Amino acid sequence: MSEVLRLGTRGSALALAQSRQFAQSLGVPFELVRIRSHGDVDRTSALTQIGGTGVFVTAVREALLEGRVDLVVHSMKDLPTAPCEGVSLACVPAREDPRDALCSGDGYTLDSLPQGASVGTGSPRRAAQILARRPDLDVRAVRGNVDTRLALTYDGPLDAVVLAAAGLNRVGRADAISELLSPEVMLPAPAQGALAVESCAEASLPAQVCEALARLDDAATRAATLAERLTLRILEAGCAAPVAAWARMEGAELALEALVTSPDGKTVLRERGIGSPADPEKLARDTCARLFARGAREVLAEAL
Repeated sequence: MSEVLRLGTRGSALALAQSRQFAQSLGVPFELVRIRSHGDVDRTSALTQIGGTGVFVTAVREALLEGRVDLVVHSMKDLPTAPCEGVSLACVPAREDPRDALCSGDGYTLDSLPQGASVGTGSPRRAAQILARRPDLDVRAVRGNVDTRLALTYDGPLDAVVLAAAGLNRVGRADAISELLSPEVMLPAPAQGALAVESCAEASLPAQVCEALARLDDAATRAATLAERLTLRILEAGCAAPVAAWARMEGAELALEALVTSPDGKTVLRERGIGSPADPEKLARDTCARLFARGAREVLAEAL
């Protein structure tokens, strides 16, 4: 690599903000290399129509494998659950707030929204859980960056939008949050709030960079997000399915909650498991087995 670390990132305000924040924590000279993904180019189609999970990732990984950048930073929830040949997960920094946030120009909370109020989200998982609690609401599909979505409730046709709290925090828009939705109300997406820093498996990084990556890697976040992403993979669900998973350390044990919901929110299957952080795969498999026993396959078939 060159004397300056080349950090690949998408060009959205959120991607640039979180990549810059991570790069600064490394303590080495760096430059951000903006890479346009298909998900950035096509802003009119729903994510489920243009490839779903991974639509923001492919171009960034290609730049890494071609040697145009030394590291790449992703929102981990955007990563496909299958391994990518030639790419290594170099660092999983400590997680930001994993919760979802309701943002309303009129300051509404989820429970105080008027009957029939309109709520925007691009996530089937969020839409289903909103409808599970408030079946009277008008949930509409929206896309766009943070500012675009917030404008829909501050200056546009929607009463509220739902976004990830982590993203709002990272771009300095926590002031827009009307309510942080507890996991009891809305279970987060697998790996929401976490970053994934990837390197080329065959590349050799300077010792200073390797030491910084090791220092910033958070074992608890790595174990939790692995359990969540394995849950998504075992359920064979992508972004088109209303699936949620959230894991965290409880003392010395790793607790995992997983949820499968019908698109209309009328059927909600939720399971909780406890296991060793050293074996997140067993925890994910045991928890998914209980979901399958309760009919998760049939609920997912309805959503896909």
